[in-house]
Formats: sequence, structure tokens, C-alpha cells
Amino acid sequence: MKKTASRTVQLNRGRMEVYPKGDVTLYAYQTCDPLADEVFVAAKQGRGVVIELPCFYDNIRELTDFLASEGVKVEAKLSAYHGAGASFLPGVPVYGTTSSAKYNSVGGGAALVSGFAKAFGDAFDAGLCKPDVLMDAGERVIAGITFVVRPNEEAYDLEIPEINCVYTHMMGHDCHSIVAGQGHGDRIITQLEGYIRRGFDLVLTSHYTPEDLKDAKTKVDYLTRLKAIAAASTNGAEMKAKVQAQYPDYAGENYLDMTVGFFFPDK
Repeated sequence: MKKTASRTVQLNRGRMEVYPKGDVTLYAYQTCDPLADEVFVAAKQGRGVVIELPCFYDNIRELTDFLASEGVKVEAKLSAYHGAGASFLPGVPVYGTTSSAKYNSVGGGAALVSGFAKAFGDAFDAGLCKPDVLMDAGERVIAGITFVVRPNEEAYDLEIPEINCVYTHMMGHDCHSIVAGQGHGDRIITQLEGYIRRGFDLVLTSHYTPEDLKDAKTKVDYLTRLKAIAAASTNGAEMKAKVQAQYPDYAGENYLDMTVGFFFPDK
């Protein structure tokens, strides 16, 4: 698979990019919402699995209508890092892990949703999805598609072997990411280097369009440089200025602010 879609559909609010491979079609929905969320749907013979959920009501209606127009009947919602949007396809079971259930009910995910609800008001669906099915690590077939579940401290990542894709929360080769200190940066680098060794065609993330391994290498270089800048800085303001000077065109300044706060919590 290439990261250039075979078909693009411009919708009223967002945009849908379509990637067919064999019996499986991957739909990548750019919500164009204030959080720049991305929602993925893997479909096979009319049966679908949603990866992450739209959390603004306009997007919920738009994605629901689009899937109906494509003849995709969703059989599962895989809610990992984004637990809001409970009104989306309410009769469809939610799949999660023990880690994601905690993250999205009393952990960091729930705290983010609470803040978003205050910031965006009635446009935002703050309803939290409680998992109907808890998944263990390893293979699981859902709607005829094999997924490999990789739980982590926050939630879980996914592999989709049939289309040689992997899903994780964040990458973005030309935007900042939330890096919670040197150790977290090392773990992300190790993770991305693993993707490169294994030769995935696409890396899917919930805040960016599908990316390839060239993009993963770019992100590894960024993270390595970010860690070096942090180590050579004496306070957060210095670190932020140096990172911005090195990457002046990168998006996601709010994520950089959060990263700086992790590296220099008291400065």
C-alpha cells in the first residue's frame, strides 16, 4: 500500500481517503475538527471495524451517513486513546483493553475529555465509551479481519496484517508530538524503529493522515534531536526556542508546550 489514496471524497465537514488492498478496504476519515482527529475504518465484504471514534456531533453524523452510503455495516468500535463520542453508532459494541478502559475512565484520557467538553461545549460529544469487550494481547478476528492487539501503559496499538498496517496514537512527520520525558522518547524511538525493521506499508495515527516508513525515519530523527536539545537546555523556554528554531515549520505548538512541560516541570 502507498500513502496516496486511490480515491478521495470531499465531505461537508471532513474528507475521506480510501485505500483498497485485496479483500480489505481502509477508509481514513480526516474529521477536520479542532483536534485534527483521524478515524479509520477497515472493511471486508461489507463488514466494518472502526478504529477510534469521531467526537464532534457534526463528524458523527457525517461519518455515519458516509458508511451507510458505502454499504459498510460496522460490527465493532475499537476505542483506544480516544474514549469520547459515545453517541456514534450506539448499538455497536466497543472493544478495549484493561489499560484503555482505565485511561478513558479515570486516567489521562478522561481528563482530556473533561477539558475538551469545557472548551467546545455542545458541539463536542463528551460521552465516554465503556468497553463491552476487553481484549488481551495477540490476534483477534473481528468482522472477518485479523487484528493484532498490542496493549501498553495508556491503551493499545493495533496491527492489521492483511494490509500490512500498524495503528498507534501519534507520529506525524512534520508536527510536534507529546513526549513525556527522555524515557518516553526512547520508547517511541524503539517502537518506530521496530516498525521500520518489520516493513509496514503504512503507519496509521489518530491525528495524522496515513504515513509510510520514510515518515517514521523522519520522526525518529526528530525525536533523537528533541532529546538532545532537552539535555542541552537549562529550562523550558530555552528548550522550546531551540526546538522551534530547528523545526520552524512544524505544526502542533500545543503539543510542544506539553512536551516542554514534561522535560522541565518546575521551570
